[in-house]
Amino acid sequence: MKISIIVPVYNAEKFVSQAVESALQFEEVYEVILVEDKSPDNALLVCQELAEKHSRVKLYQHPDKANHGAGASRNLGIQNATGDFIAFLDADDYYLPNRFDAEKELFKNEAVEGVYGAIGVHYYSEKAKEQYYRVFGDRLTTVYKKHEPKDVFPGQLNMRGTFGLFSIDALTIRKSALKKMEFFFKTHLKLHQDTEFLFRLSYYLNLYPGVLDKAVAIRGVHENNRITKVDSGEVKPATTRVVLWKEVNHWAEHEATLPKEIKVHIKRVYRSFEIANAPLLRKWGMITKYLFTDYRSIRSGLYNINFRKDLF
Repeated sequence: MKISIIVPVYNAEKFVSQAVESALQFEEVYEVILVEDKSPDNALLVCQELAEKHSRVKLYQHPDKANHGAGASRNLGIQNATGDFIAFLDADDYYLPNRFDAEKELFKNEAVEGVYGAIGVHYYSEKAKEQYYRVFGDRLTTVYKKHEPKDVFPGQLNMRGTFGLFSIDALTIRKSALKKMEFFFKTHLKLHQDTEFLFRLSYYLNLYPGVLDKAVAIRGVHENNRITKVDSGEVKPATTRVVLWKEVNHWAEHEATLPKEIKVHIKRVYRSFEIANAPLLRKWGMITKYLFTDYRSIRSGLYNINFRKDLF
Protein backbone atom coordinates (compact mmCIF):
# COMPACT_ATOMS: atom_id res chain seq x y z
CA MET A 1 0.00 0.00 0.00
CA LYS A 2 1.10 3.54 -0.73
CA ILE A 3 -1.03 5.90 1.35
CA SER A 4 -1.10 9.69 1.04
CA ILE A 5 -2.11 11.40 4.29
CA ILE A 6 -3.71 14.82 3.79
CA VAL A 7 -3.47 17.26 6.69
CA PRO A 8 -5.08 20.72 6.44
CA VAL A 9 -3.22 23.02 8.82
CA TYR A 10 -4.73 26.12 10.37
CA ASN A 11 -3.80 27.62 13.74
CA ALA A 12 -2.29 24.31 14.86
CA GLU A 13 1.35 25.03 15.70
CA LYS A 14 0.98 23.22 19.04
CA PHE A 15 -0.43 20.04 17.55
CA VAL A 16 0.72 19.46 13.97
CA SER A 17 4.04 17.83 14.89
CA GLN A 18 2.24 15.14 16.86
CA ALA A 19 -0.17 14.56 13.96
CA VAL A 20 2.69 14.15 11.48
CA GLU A 21 4.72 11.85 13.74
CA SER A 22 1.66 9.67 14.29
CA ALA A 23 1.29 9.23 10.52
CA LEU A 24 4.97 8.58 9.84
CA GLN A 25 5.00 5.54 12.14
CA PHE A 26 3.48 3.45 9.32
CA GLU A 27 5.59 2.05 6.52
CA GLU A 28 2.44 2.08 4.36
CA VAL A 29 2.36 5.89 4.54
CA TYR A 30 4.02 7.02 1.33
CA GLU A 31 3.69 10.74 2.00
CA VAL A 32 2.21 13.22 4.45
CA ILE A 33 0.82 16.24 2.62
CA LEU A 34 0.56 19.36 4.78
CA VAL A 35 -1.61 22.13 3.35
CA GLU A 36 -0.94 25.27 5.38
CA ASP A 37 -3.93 27.63 5.17
CA LYS A 38 -2.50 31.02 6.20
CA SER A 39 -2.51 30.35 9.92
CA PRO A 40 -2.41 33.32 12.30
CA ASP A 41 0.08 31.46 14.53
CA ASN A 42 3.49 29.93 13.71
CA ALA A 43 2.07 26.81 12.07
CA LEU A 44 3.78 27.57 8.74
CA LEU A 45 7.20 27.66 10.41
CA VAL A 46 6.50 24.34 12.16
CA CYS A 47 5.37 22.81 8.86
CA GLN A 48 8.53 24.00 7.13
CA GLU A 49 10.65 22.41 9.84
CA LEU A 50 8.73 19.12 9.52
CA ALA A 51 9.19 19.10 5.73
CA GLU A 52 12.93 19.69 6.12
CA LYS A 53 13.25 16.97 8.76
CA HIS A 54 11.23 14.22 7.05
CA SER A 55 11.58 13.25 3.39
CA ARG A 56 8.01 11.88 3.31
CA VAL A 57 6.50 15.21 4.43
CA LYS A 58 5.47 17.61 1.66
CA LEU A 59 4.30 21.15 2.29
CA TYR A 60 1.83 23.11 0.16
CA GLN A 61 0.01 26.41 0.41
CA HIS A 62 -2.75 27.78 -1.79
CA PRO A 63 -1.36 29.57 -4.87
CA ASP A 64 -2.38 32.99 -3.53
CA LYS A 65 -1.07 32.13 -0.02
CA ALA A 66 -4.51 33.10 1.35
CA ASN A 67 -6.89 31.31 3.74
CA HIS A 68 -9.42 29.10 1.93
CA GLY A 69 -10.71 26.76 4.63
CA ALA A 70 -10.39 23.05 5.36
CA GLY A 71 -12.40 21.91 2.33
CA ALA A 72 -10.25 23.73 -0.21
CA SER A 73 -7.10 22.62 1.63
CA ARG A 74 -8.13 18.97 1.48
CA ASN A 75 -8.94 19.36 -2.23
CA LEU A 76 -5.46 20.76 -2.85
CA GLY A 77 -4.01 17.82 -0.98
CA ILE A 78 -5.99 15.32 -3.08
CA GLN A 79 -4.83 17.02 -6.28
CA ASN A 80 -1.19 16.65 -5.25
CA ALA A 81 -1.43 13.16 -3.75
CA THR A 82 0.67 10.52 -5.52
CA GLY A 83 -0.21 7.48 -3.40
CA ASP A 84 -2.67 4.78 -4.38
CA PHE A 85 -4.79 5.43 -1.29
CA ILE A 86 -5.83 8.61 0.50
CA ALA A 87 -6.44 9.15 4.20
CA PHE A 88 -7.15 12.32 6.12
CA LEU A 89 -5.95 13.68 9.44
CA ASP A 90 -6.81 16.96 11.09
CA ALA A 91 -3.76 18.80 12.39
CA ASP A 92 -4.89 18.63 16.03
CA ASP A 93 -5.73 14.90 15.89
CA TYR A 94 -3.49 11.84 15.67
CA TYR A 95 -3.40 8.20 14.59
CA LEU A 96 -3.05 5.16 16.82
CA PRO A 97 -0.76 2.19 15.97
CA ASN A 98 -3.71 0.11 14.67
CA ARG A 99 -4.84 2.79 12.20
CA PHE A 100 -4.35 0.72 9.03
CA ASP A 101 -4.63 -2.84 10.38
CA ALA A 102 -8.00 -3.50 8.73
CA GLU A 103 -7.11 -1.64 5.54
CA LYS A 104 -4.09 -3.85 4.83
CA GLU A 105 -6.38 -6.85 4.54
CA LEU A 106 -9.58 -5.32 3.16
CA PHE A 107 -7.97 -3.47 0.25
CA LYS A 108 -6.66 -6.77 -1.14
CA ASN A 109 -10.21 -7.02 -2.48
CA GLU A 110 -10.53 -4.70 -5.50
CA ALA A 111 -14.24 -4.23 -4.77
CA VAL A 112 -13.35 -2.33 -1.58
CA GLU A 113 -13.19 1.37 -2.46
CA GLY A 114 -13.07 2.78 1.06
CA VAL A 115 -12.72 1.66 4.68
CA TYR A 116 -13.99 3.46 7.79
CA GLY A 117 -13.32 2.92 11.49
CA ALA A 118 -13.79 4.35 14.98
CA ILE A 119 -12.11 7.30 16.67
CA GLY A 120 -11.63 8.16 20.33
CA VAL A 121 -11.18 11.45 22.13
CA HIS A 122 -8.33 13.17 23.99
CA TYR A 123 -8.61 16.41 25.96
CA TYR A 124 -5.53 18.56 25.64
CA SER A 125 -6.23 20.43 28.87
CA GLU A 126 -8.39 20.23 31.97
CA LYS A 127 -10.16 23.39 30.83
CA ALA A 128 -11.09 21.72 27.53
CA LYS A 129 -12.33 18.67 29.41
CA GLU A 130 -14.44 20.79 31.75
CA GLN A 131 -15.96 22.61 28.77
CA TYR A 132 -16.59 19.73 26.40
CA TYR A 133 -16.76 16.47 28.34
CA ARG A 134 -20.56 16.64 28.26
CA VAL A 135 -20.34 16.70 24.45
CA PHE A 136 -17.81 13.95 23.76
CA GLY A 137 -17.35 12.13 27.05
CA ASP A 138 -14.96 9.21 26.62
CA ARG A 139 -17.09 7.60 23.92
CA LEU A 140 -16.04 6.17 20.61
CA THR A 141 -17.33 7.85 17.48
CA THR A 142 -18.24 4.73 15.55
CA VAL A 143 -20.77 2.83 13.47
CA TYR A 144 -22.49 0.44 15.85
CA LYS A 145 -22.34 -2.72 13.77
CA LYS A 146 -20.93 -3.90 10.46
CA HIS A 147 -23.03 -3.02 7.42
CA GLU A 148 -22.96 -3.86 3.76
CA PRO A 149 -21.73 -0.98 1.56
CA LYS A 150 -25.24 -0.45 0.14
CA ASP A 151 -26.52 0.35 3.65
CA VAL A 152 -23.90 2.98 4.57
CA PHE A 153 -25.48 5.88 2.69
CA PRO A 154 -29.07 5.40 3.96
CA GLY A 155 -27.61 4.64 7.39
CA GLN A 156 -25.93 8.04 7.57
CA LEU A 157 -29.25 9.61 6.58
CA ASN A 158 -30.88 7.84 9.55
CA MET A 159 -33.02 5.70 7.26
CA ARG A 160 -31.79 2.44 8.81
CA GLY A 161 -32.46 3.06 12.50
CA THR A 162 -29.50 3.86 14.73
CA PHE A 163 -26.45 3.69 12.51
CA GLY A 164 -23.77 5.68 14.33
CA LEU A 165 -21.07 7.91 12.87
CA PHE A 166 -17.59 7.63 11.43
CA SER A 167 -15.07 10.41 11.16
CA ILE A 168 -12.95 11.46 8.24
CA ASP A 169 -9.87 10.76 10.42
CA ALA A 170 -10.77 7.05 10.28
CA LEU A 171 -11.50 6.94 6.53
CA THR A 172 -9.17 5.52 3.86
CA ILE A 173 -10.10 5.73 0.18
CA ARG A 174 -8.82 4.02 -2.95
CA LYS A 175 -7.70 7.05 -4.95
CA SER A 176 -8.84 5.69 -8.31
CA ALA A 177 -12.41 5.40 -6.97
CA LEU A 178 -12.65 9.16 -6.46
CA LYS A 179 -13.15 9.48 -10.23
CA LYS A 180 -16.79 8.58 -9.54
CA MET A 181 -17.30 11.93 -7.80
CA GLU A 182 -17.73 15.18 -9.68
CA PHE A 183 -16.72 17.26 -6.66
CA PHE A 184 -14.59 16.51 -3.64
CA PHE A 185 -15.07 18.92 -0.72
CA LYS A 186 -17.48 21.84 -1.19
CA THR A 187 -15.32 24.91 -0.66
CA HIS A 188 -18.18 27.32 0.05
CA LEU A 189 -19.17 25.40 3.19
CA LYS A 190 -17.35 26.82 6.20
CA LEU A 191 -18.44 23.99 8.50
CA HIS A 192 -19.54 20.38 7.94
CA GLN A 193 -17.64 20.08 4.64
CA ASP A 194 -16.51 16.64 5.81
CA THR A 195 -20.04 15.48 6.72
CA GLU A 196 -21.42 16.56 3.35
CA PHE A 197 -18.48 14.88 1.61
CA LEU A 198 -19.05 11.63 3.53
CA PHE A 199 -22.72 11.59 2.53
CA ARG A 200 -21.90 11.78 -1.16
CA LEU A 201 -18.87 9.52 -0.88
CA SER A 202 -20.94 6.74 0.70
CA TYR A 203 -23.45 7.00 -2.16
CA TYR A 204 -20.90 6.70 -4.97
CA LEU A 205 -18.29 4.39 -3.39
CA ASN A 206 -18.40 0.96 -1.76
CA LEU A 207 -17.36 1.67 1.83
CA TYR A 208 -16.55 -1.22 4.15
CA PRO A 209 -16.26 -1.34 7.95
CA GLY A 210 -12.80 -1.65 9.45
CA VAL A 211 -12.14 -1.57 13.20
CA LEU A 212 -15.34 -0.41 14.90
CA ASP A 213 -14.93 -1.56 18.51
CA LYS A 214 -11.77 0.38 19.34
CA ALA A 215 -10.28 3.68 18.25
CA VAL A 216 -7.85 3.83 15.32
CA ALA A 217 -7.41 7.61 15.61
CA ILE A 218 -7.96 10.27 18.26
CA ARG A 219 -9.91 13.51 18.07
CA GLY A 220 -7.98 16.17 19.96
CA VAL A 221 -10.27 18.51 21.89
CA HIS A 222 -9.04 21.95 22.93
CA GLU A 223 -10.61 25.31 23.50
CA ASN A 224 -10.13 26.54 19.92
CA ASN A 225 -11.62 23.69 17.86
CA ARG A 226 -14.07 25.21 15.40
CA ILE A 227 -16.19 22.07 15.20
CA THR A 228 -16.08 21.65 18.99
CA LYS A 229 -17.76 25.01 19.37
CA VAL A 230 -20.55 23.83 17.07
CA ASP A 231 -20.98 20.45 18.73
CA SER A 232 -21.09 22.03 22.17
CA GLY A 233 -23.73 24.59 21.22
CA GLU A 234 -21.49 27.68 21.43
CA VAL A 235 -22.33 28.08 17.77
CA LYS A 236 -26.04 27.37 17.32
CA PRO A 237 -26.10 23.86 15.80
CA ALA A 238 -29.49 24.31 14.14
CA THR A 239 -28.05 27.12 12.00
CA THR A 240 -25.17 25.02 10.73
CA ARG A 241 -27.42 22.01 10.13
CA VAL A 242 -29.72 24.10 7.93
CA VAL A 243 -26.72 24.99 5.77
CA LEU A 244 -25.56 21.37 5.68
CA TRP A 245 -28.93 19.87 4.77
CA LYS A 246 -29.67 22.62 2.27
CA GLU A 247 -26.49 21.57 0.46
CA VAL A 248 -27.36 17.87 0.70
CA ASN A 249 -30.86 18.61 -0.59
CA HIS A 250 -29.45 20.63 -3.51
CA TRP A 251 -27.22 17.69 -4.46
CA ALA A 252 -30.12 15.21 -4.10
CA GLU A 253 -32.37 17.27 -6.36
CA HIS A 254 -29.75 17.20 -9.13
CA GLU A 255 -28.59 13.59 -8.77
CA ALA A 256 -30.60 11.69 -11.38
CA THR A 257 -29.66 8.23 -10.07
CA LEU A 258 -30.89 8.88 -6.53
CA PRO A 259 -34.12 6.98 -5.68
CA LYS A 260 -37.20 9.15 -5.16
CA GLU A 261 -37.80 7.98 -1.58
CA ILE A 262 -34.31 9.10 -0.59
CA LYS A 263 -34.79 12.49 -2.25
CA VAL A 264 -38.04 12.91 -0.30
CA HIS A 265 -36.40 11.90 2.98
CA ILE A 266 -33.55 14.40 2.50
CA LYS A 267 -35.97 17.20 1.65
CA ARG A 268 -37.99 16.50 4.80
CA VAL A 269 -34.93 16.53 7.03
CA TYR A 270 -33.87 19.82 5.45
CA ARG A 271 -37.34 21.31 5.95
CA SER A 272 -37.46 20.27 9.60
CA PHE A 273 -34.19 22.08 10.34
CA GLU A 274 -35.24 25.06 8.22
CA ILE A 275 -38.46 25.41 10.21
CA ALA A 276 -36.69 25.00 13.54
CA ASN A 277 -34.25 27.80 12.72
CA ALA A 278 -36.75 30.25 11.19
CA PRO A 279 -37.92 33.45 12.97
CA LEU A 280 -41.11 32.92 14.96
CA LEU A 281 -43.63 34.35 12.48
CA ARG A 282 -42.03 32.64 9.49
CA LYS A 283 -41.75 29.42 11.49
CA TRP A 284 -45.49 29.20 12.06
CA GLY A 285 -46.19 30.17 8.47
CA MET A 286 -44.01 27.30 7.28
CA ILE A 287 -45.63 24.90 9.73
CA THR A 288 -49.08 25.88 8.46
CA LYS A 289 -47.96 25.43 4.84
CA TYR A 290 -46.45 21.99 5.41
CA LEU A 291 -49.39 20.80 7.52
CA PHE A 292 -51.44 21.02 4.32
CA THR A 293 -48.81 20.22 1.68
CA ASP A 294 -46.34 17.87 3.36
CA TYR A 295 -47.43 16.83 6.84
CA ARG A 296 -44.62 14.27 7.05
CA SER A 297 -42.03 17.07 7.08
CA ILE A 298 -43.60 18.36 10.29
CA ARG A 299 -43.99 14.89 11.76
CA SER A 300 -40.39 13.94 11.02
CA GLY A 301 -39.27 17.25 12.45
CA LEU A 302 -41.10 16.61 15.71
CA TYR A 303 -38.95 13.53 16.22
CA ASN A 304 -35.89 15.74 16.08
CA ILE A 305 -34.92 17.09 19.51
CA ASN A 306 -33.40 20.25 18.01
CA PHE A 307 -36.64 20.89 16.13
CA ARG A 308 -38.73 20.55 19.32
CA LYS A 309 -36.31 22.62 21.36
CA ASP A 310 -36.31 25.49 18.85
CA LEU A 311 -39.99 25.32 17.97
CA PHE A 312 -41.14 27.86 20.58
